[in-house]
Amino acid sequence: MNPSSTKLTHKRVLGVAIPIVLANATIPILGAVDTGVVGQMGLAAPIGAVGIGAIIISAIYWLFGFLRMGTTGLTAQAIGSNDHSETSALLVRGILIGLGAGLVLIMTQIPLFSAALGVAPASFEVESLAQEYLKIRVYSAPAAIAIFGITGWLIANESTRAVLVLMLLINSINIVLDFVFVLRLGWGVEGVAFATLIAEWSGLFFGLWLARKGFKNGYWKNWSQIFDRARLTKMAKVNSDILIRSVLLEIAFVSFLFLGSSFDDATLAANQVLIQFLNITAYAMDGFAFAAEALVGKALGAKNRLIFRKSAIMTTQWGFGSVVVMAIIFALFGSNIIDVMTTAENVREVSREYLPWMVLAPLAGAAAWMLDGIFIGATRTADMRNMMFISFCVYLLMLALLLPKYENHGLWASLIIFSIARGITLGFKYPKLEASVESK
Repeated sequence: MNPSSTKLTHKRVLGVAIPIVLANATIPILGAVDTGVVGQMGLAAPIGAVGIGAIIISAIYWLFGFLRMGTTGLTAQAIGSNDHSETSALLVRGILIGLGAGLVLIMTQIPLFSAALGVAPASFEVESLAQEYLKIRVYSAPAAIAIFGITGWLIANESTRAVLVLMLLINSINIVLDFVFVLRLGWGVEGVAFATLIAEWSGLFFGLWLARKGFKNGYWKNWSQIFDRARLTKMAKVNSDILIRSVLLEIAFVSFLFLGSSFDDATLAANQVLIQFLNITAYAMDGFAFAAEALVGKALGAKNRLIFRKSAIMTTQWGFGSVVVMAIIFALFGSNIIDVMTTAENVREVSREYLPWMVLAPLAGAAAWMLDGIFIGATRTADMRNMMFISFCVYLLMLALLLPKYENHGLWASLIIFSIARGITLGFKYPKLEASVESK
């Protein structure tokens, strides 16, 4: 049995989780810099173009997030079972899938971006600049998507410090080149796109070096295993389940924003401000959910039910502790956070009216976040898909019942109930999952 699958401590959990939390903290910084440098041009159109372009390309890349999650769960199980050949093969599969998917995006960019921009509420000038941005950014697609596979593999190996270093490198290159290309050379929107293009390809090559352990043996060249039909079918099944689950989750959040736009401008703006509270919570919870993926997956691979249960409990304890702290912070300092995010007094006033929902949100979503991590690590993705579908139906029902009568309060209540439903439905599946773990 792999010794690493049996020695489980709080220090080990934090060692996996904290670098992910720190890596997530760099995400909004990059977005702020991208906006800030084009903002120095003194024109509104470039800011809007970078914003819309980044949202479109990020949403497309996000659809391939299944590669990160699926690779983590499968690799953690291979490590737990001491299957070194499959561990290396999964790294190569993840990279090849990412590169292939990126090439498909490059080849289909014209209809893809035309459709996306067709529904974007933007002026002709903003749309033209956004097209220029996307035409450049899309050539980083193979690198950006392949990085998902590398990141998932590193997390499974509990090498989250490497993930943090990788994110810092990508974002640092991006930020430095933003200043050079936009402020010094005057390339404008195209400069922001080229900065990201170079940063993401640099990240891919650096990521390959960080994952060099997977290439130190000859297993990574075992093409018959890499392209083994049974293993590819299993990976495709896991990834497709995660994709369906993620699309339903994204539809729920997009519909929330869309329905919120039917209210007055102040309420719409307040919802945008308050969504940032959910983003902050997600950034923090990701660390412990990722730790659950790696540790639960290894315990399952090692066929150790006791360590499986201990991994689930220990990571969840830290996750719940974190959301309690965040709920307290939001309750005590939520008004101050709102004041930092907006200077509009009417938006501040409306945001404070709905602030109690933000205090409740971390507590309501904690079970769903942690169970997602546990089920990803165990690659029980069919359960994730099915329970998400049930929860999504609950969300739609709540919207139908609450939105007409309670308006924006009903909208927030529906989203919170959706989170609770996700936790409850997966929670019902957990005993069967744990019982299925064989014990040596």
